[in-house]
Amino acid sequence: MAAARAILPLPHLLLPSPRKPFLLAPFPSPRRAATAAAAPSPQQLTTASPLRLGDVIEAQQFDREALNEIFEVAREMEAVERGSHGAPSRVLDGYLMATLFYEPSTRTRLSFEAAMRRLGGEVLTTENAREFSSAAKGETLEDTIRTVEGYSDIIVLRHFESGAARRAADTADIPVINAGDGPGQHPTQALLDVYTIKREIGTLDGIKLGLVGDLANGRTVRSLAYLIAKYQNIKIYFVSPDVVKMKDDIKDYLNSQGVEWKESSDLLEVASKCDVIYQTRIQKERFGERIDLYEAARSKYIVDKKVLDVLPKHAVIMHPLPRLDEITVDVDSDPRAAYFRQAKNGLYIRMALLKLLLVGH
Repeated sequence: MAAARAILPLPHLLLPSPRKPFLLAPFPSPRRAATAAAAPSPQQLTTASPLRLGDVIEAQQFDREALNEIFEVAREMEAVERGSHGAPSRVLDGYLMATLFYEPSTRTRLSFEAAMRRLGGEVLTTENAREFSSAAKGETLEDTIRTVEGYSDIIVLRHFESGAARRAADTADIPVINAGDGPGQHPTQALLDVYTIKREIGTLDGIKLGLVGDLANGRTVRSLAYLIAKYQNIKIYFVSPDVVKMKDDIKDYLNSQGVEWKESSDLLEVASKCDVIYQTRIQKERFGERIDLYEAARSKYIVDKKVLDVLPKHAVIMHPLPRLDEITVDVDSDPRAAYFRQAKNGLYIRMALLKLLLVGH
């Protein structure tokens, strides 16, 4: 068995290994427990703070200290990316990242691959693992992960089943990053979303956030709700068709964190109050054969010029993309349309995560 991985102190403390990551809250599993038994004790490493484990699985695993660290490194990565055309970074020279995508992706897969290459690493990729890998022959996810970890240093996984990333992390002895697991979570999207809010609005505490569209199936809004709850005096408005309302587990979590939330059917009223309108598409692929329900929901809430007219001047419109018709194209020219800047921020966040997970700060 490989040595205990990802067992490092928080940033700015002595690292026990040059390859192990620093940051994320631990996920209990028998495999991890057995591995950790052979590792140095927390007292041997540091007496200042607890240890963290290095997989990116769900948004609520981050605390504010870890978020600040990631965002600090992401700002550094902006400069690295700008300078990469002249003198490419070699920070991850010699490292291989495997991207296993069982669902379609443009931005997430390409931004991860661009992030790895911008830092001097290499990429092993499969674009449609559900059809063009041994999964089509019936191979289990666990067997695939055990095989792929033998070829790579880190795995980025997108899967159609909620909980698949946790299963992969429990199996692998190298870091696993959840790039979206069905209707479950998309933690790196939430990281880039919160980073974008910080960059656009200038603060995270006190934000009024409108989540619009497919809130039942949208893993991006679920992860964003978990993550923004780390900040103070947050208010969230849920605006969605009845068939895709936000699920109770998110509402219960927000209640437990003291976050104020409200459901509304009036997008214009909500937009007039918010710092951020986060629009999402209605996900046809989650409706199965109930196309009638999809058609009824898809055009109910549209961000258009009417929304811009009531939106505060300092506010922004965000969208995880791809969009269909839920934001009209004439919105794109408004400076408050932040969704393409948001997509670019995904590169910086993913560069930061790869650097932190593989070589540290």
